[in-house]
Amino acid sequence: MTLLEIENRQSKIVNRPRRLRATPAIRAMVRETELNARDFIYPLFVRHGQGRSEIRSMPGVYQLSVEESVREAEAAIRSGVNAVVLFGIPKAKDPIGLENFSEDGIVQQAIRAIKKEFPEMVVVTDVCLCEYTDHGHCGILNTGEHFHRGLPEGYVLNDETLDVLAKVAISHAECGADIIAPSGMMDGMVSTIRAGLDFAGYENLPILSYAVKYASSFYGPFRDAAEGAPKFGDRKSHQMDPANVCEALREAAIDVDEGADMLMVKPALAYLDVIRVVKDAFPELPMAAYNVSGEYSMIKAAAQNGWVDEEKVTLETLTAIKRAGADLIITYHAVDAARWLSA
Repeated sequence: MTLLEIENRQSKIVNRPRRLRATPAIRAMVRETELNARDFIYPLFVRHGQGRSEIRSMPGVYQLSVEESVREAEAAIRSGVNAVVLFGIPKAKDPIGLENFSEDGIVQQAIRAIKKEFPEMVVVTDVCLCEYTDHGHCGILNTGEHFHRGLPEGYVLNDETLDVLAKVAISHAECGADIIAPSGMMDGMVSTIRAGLDFAGYENLPILSYAVKYASSFYGPFRDAAEGAPKFGDRKSHQMDPANVCEALREAAIDVDEGADMLMVKPALAYLDVIRVVKDAFPELPMAAYNVSGEYSMIKAAAQNGWVDEEKVTLETLTAIKRAGADLIITYHAVDAARWLSA
């Protein structure tokens, strides 16, 4: 082939996408998805006592005293992350989880402490029963005084659980929570909590619903962190089948009708397709995705073994979640990711 023939062939190539990848400056200029520290919500596990204790299956994540939770909130603010979500580890557990809605419960203490020091911090509270019950399930069980004929022994009772969820939400609101996030996947949880909050005078408090929460195998490290693993059975009677996506749209639509202000898909990384279809179906509502404990710990383990670059893989993962349609990402990487983005 002559030089003239080569030049003629090259002149016929009209579309050259590589032109927009030529330099770092051009790539940044045309980037479609921008990750920002303001996208992140940082999970905190709060317990009674003093100090902090690292969670074995989640390197870099700790169970925190109330005082330490305030310090961790300060670290988040300094990194540019302005939202946390609180999970409580109670002093004692019982069949209903009484500390869950106690005035002096561990989450209630943490809300007050964080909002006192950092009123600008957005405090989101998880509303569920699993961390507080002695059986580790997300609601009141079909047993004893709550026994219903025709339902299996130990089945999670839906409607009886709703009353408890409303009490928990109101108690969080009274302490200064900014957003209530029910996660138990009980039918009617959003409408019940909305009615309870409105009746108590908190009609302007938004609800971020765990609308689409799968019965996932990625939650293992979280159960270590929150000390909320079920003592028997599993949660497949109320959390979703990982094989389903049409069901996700139905669940989200129900929660929207019941008054949810924001929607969540959990987990995130293995459900990017679900994030996209739910966001496309409800573009007017902010969409959150939970980058869960197992997803976090896999990256940590691989990085500790030198198999991946933690910073690059983390930021790529979080970008994928946002690209799929998430406006907000709950992630244990939040503070590190914010620091990496600002470097």
